[in-house]
Amino acid sequence: MRRPHDLAALILGLVLSAPAWAGEAGDAVFAERGPWALGDQVLTYRMQVQGPQVDGFLPVADGSLQLAEAIDPSDNQPVLQVIQKTDDRSRKIGPFPVSGGDPVLTFFLEQTTRDMAALTGGSPFYIRNRIKDAVFRGGDITLDQNGRTARFQPFADDPNAERMRGFQTLTLTFHLDDDPARPIREMRARTQGETPGYDRHMVLK
Repeated sequence: MRRPHDLAALILGLVLSAPAWAGEAGDAVFAERGPWALGDQVLTYRMQVQGPQVDGFLPVADGSLQLAEAIDPSDNQPVLQVIQKTDDRSRKIGPFPVSGGDPVLTFFLEQTTRDMAALTGGSPFYIRNRIKDAVFRGGDITLDQNGRTARFQPFADDPNAERMRGFQTLTLTFHLDDDPARPIREMRARTQGETPGYDRHMVLK
């Protein structure tokens, strides 16, 4: 199992590496939301995770993810702290720079990668790269009265689809505010059909 500070380092690397060559949908999802100035405000996402009972996969019936501002004791400068709460435990991930990208978004993508690896037995490196490529370059975006919605299907045309155990149908959906600097309102990673019945869902309260 990856140690918490290792996960934080991986997320930090992804937060700082969003490329300039993203497509329109990727640009919307990875819009610049920093520098963050949360002060006493805490952004809280309701989190639910569904899927089959498999070693290494953690379903969550009633969890949350919080993004808060803290003070780095080493230099007394503000940093961002992610707090994950599942049904029976809580852990801190970070810290992250206030001038960087969105740690919640990157946490969501990384956890989706790890869930898929656990449920399929596939390589997390391969899965991560395909998801990054899809979000950074592909996808489509639609507009309605509630804002913008970006959708991506990372494995729809994957040459290894027959080994994906249902994840070839995975769709990543992001509901965005009209203001690109505001936090993402909703994130969802869901497969179609009963197999594997995977659904990671986060909604900003």
